[in-house]
Amino acid sequence: MKVVFMGTPDFAVPVLEKLINVHDVICVYTRAPKEAGRGNKITKTPVHLVAEKNGIEVRVPKTFRNEEEQEKFKALQADVAVVAAYGLILPKTVIESPKLGCLNVHASLLPRWRGAAPIQRSIEFGDKESGVTIMQIAEELDAGAMYAKAAVPITAETTGGVLHDRLAILGADLMLEVLSDLPNITPEAQDEKTVTYAAKLEKSECRLDFARSAQVLERKIRAFNPFPAMFFEYQGERFKVLSADIVDTRGRAGEILEADGKLLIACGEKALSVRQIQRQGKKAMPIEELLRGFAFVKGMILHDRQ
Repeated sequence: MKVVFMGTPDFAVPVLEKLINVHDVICVYTRAPKEAGRGNKITKTPVHLVAEKNGIEVRVPKTFRNEEEQEKFKALQADVAVVAAYGLILPKTVIESPKLGCLNVHASLLPRWRGAAPIQRSIEFGDKESGVTIMQIAEELDAGAMYAKAAVPITAETTGGVLHDRLAILGADLMLEVLSDLPNITPEAQDEKTVTYAAKLEKSECRLDFARSAQVLERKIRAFNPFPAMFFEYQGERFKVLSADIVDTRGRAGEILEADGKLLIACGEKALSVRQIQRQGKKAMPIEELLRGFAFVKGMILHDRQ
């Protein structure tokens, strides 16, 4: 097939790479390069770099609202467009342009978790499984008819990073399966009665509120690992918590119950024993390693606002 690919972050890379091996990827759309890091170096998206490496034309429009960009897309005369975490809204004229439509790889089992952060929300809210859905793009966000789904379990050790990587590979494989028999597949409409939305991740969510239960916070810690990461502040310094265990003990919310060899912090219900931590400006490390050179004061209260 003549395929136009539209994607931006690491999640989209496995899909693009597998498409290149099987189909004729005639053009890649991605977000424009940005200034990042020290010296504001111009950084291209992961998808951009893969496309350039394979000699594929790359386009980086800021919007598809203007007629010129829409016509340029139509002129490609693609059989199908494959979309994975692209980041731009596609108008109806673009969606309907490819002969077999625009297909999207979405990182959830639709209609659960439409929206921006399905991977993190599925862990945060205690889902027992996640997965990917290949769907037809519609004008309404993540509301298109579904071609196929594939599920994976969410365990007590699953982090946002681990699930992200698993779903990226799973989505790539499932997309190839769908494309291999696309004209013969009848997509299934989503059940609007069971829709849930995965809201965009906000910085304000990342501060640990120890008034909440340890179970809730432990899930958020896993969901937000490695990014954007949950944190607390101690003596004006920020500490990211990357993993923790739930301990059946009590204390005042935010109270440091133990600080010798382990870091145990009381929550609104039960407590958290920190396993992996990242001190501001340092690398992530086991809590035992940090405590060999840094001291927390037992009995001090860590407030959700300092």
